Amino acid sequence: MKFKIFLLAIALTALTACMQSQDCFSEEVFCAALVTDTRGINDHGMNQETWAGLEESKSGGLADQVEYIESVDARDYEKNIAYFAERGFDVIFTTGPGMDDETLRSADLYPDSVFVGISQPQAEVRPNLTSVTFAEDQMGFLAGVLAARLSEMRVVGAACETSEIDSMWRYCEGFRAGVLSVDENIKVMVTYRENASRESLFIDDDWGYETGLALIRQGADVIFAAGGVTGEGALRAALDEGVEAIGAERDQGAAGYGVVSSVYGRASFEVQNMIRLLRGGNVWEQANGQFGFVPFNQKFPESLARELDSVILGLLNGEIKTNVSPQKP
Repeated sequence: MKFKIFLLAIALTALTACMQSQDCFSEEVFCAALVTDTRGINDHGMNQETWAGLEESKSGGLADQVEYIESVDARDYEKNIAYFAERGFDVIFTTGPGMDDETLRSADLYPDSVFVGISQPQAEVRPNLTSVTFAEDQMGFLAGVLAARLSEMRVVGAACETSEIDSMWRYCEGFRAGVLSVDENIKVMVTYRENASRESLFIDDDWGYETGLALIRQGADVIFAAGGVTGEGALRAALDEGVEAIGAERDQGAAGYGVVSSVYGRASFEVQNMIRLLRGGNVWEQANGQFGFVPFNQKFPESLARELDSVILGLLNGEIKTNVSPQKP
């Protein structure tokens, strides 16, 4: 009897999985999914923002079913994407430049699904592949203006993932431009993680920490960092040394790094807009998303926040130019 009950349970499980898959293959049901990078769903950044956008899409009637998978290891990316594609999900979101190759290959393998890379510029074009990117040069510029206002020694530093990735180069050259727009006499030290293995992209905490320490020993009293865990190593060094720091890519203060503020893209609105376009049958193009900064604590004057708001407005309406080219020369 127990054996028969066990078989019945297996049959019901298989039936449930089949029904879910059939729902997503149905033209009447719109299914959207997220495959996170290894930071997981509660990363205070792109994963969390993207999932919030998917949940809001469902509650607002834009999507019928939304799900996510947290990637434990980078080797899981393609497998996790395939899980949703093979179940007929209409659109699959992935996050961060570290997943660009896997997203591109998946678009080739599963032409019936649409793939959207968040903060993931794609050099190649596919009819079912698009991305939501954020103006890294403008975000870096904003961080540079803040760093210039915070620095008492008139020396600031940035620790950045390799400049061979255009988005990282734009972040940190934008930072340089933002600092110098406030005061051309401030010393700006920007260090990129060059000539290192691809396997350690965005996860080289040791390099970030040592680079942060080196910048501080050279007189920097404000540190900016970009490049996933690589950049966070520098934020950790600033925290250990009692130096002011500015984060990027997610709310680094909420993540425990004690930064003054973080500048990063806000993906939730863009996710909803992308789903709205897809459901309306409109042609989608690569979009530039909104960005902002995390409010300061009471230690910093409100006038500084107002200045940053003004800088964001000037960047968005074109009154302020970063003069950073889209690609590294």
